[in-house]
Amino acid sequence: MNEVPIWEKAALTIEEAAAYSNIGQCKIRELLQDRNCPFIMFVGKKQLVKRKAFERYIEQTYSI
Repeated sequence: MNEVPIWEKAALTIEEAAAYSNIGQCKIRELLQDRNCPFIMFVGKKQLVKRKAFERYIEQTYSI
């Protein structure tokens, strides 16, 4: 099976989101804990990051 590049995936693991954004995994986990987080998605108990919503969040955020 062919691997899909990170920039084409709809949802990223925390590790992929960290590599994609240059934000640490611990900080991403902390952001995902916010009840109003706009870019979290659950698959069972697994937390995934919605890539496009995460990109919009990064574009609008001055400081984390």
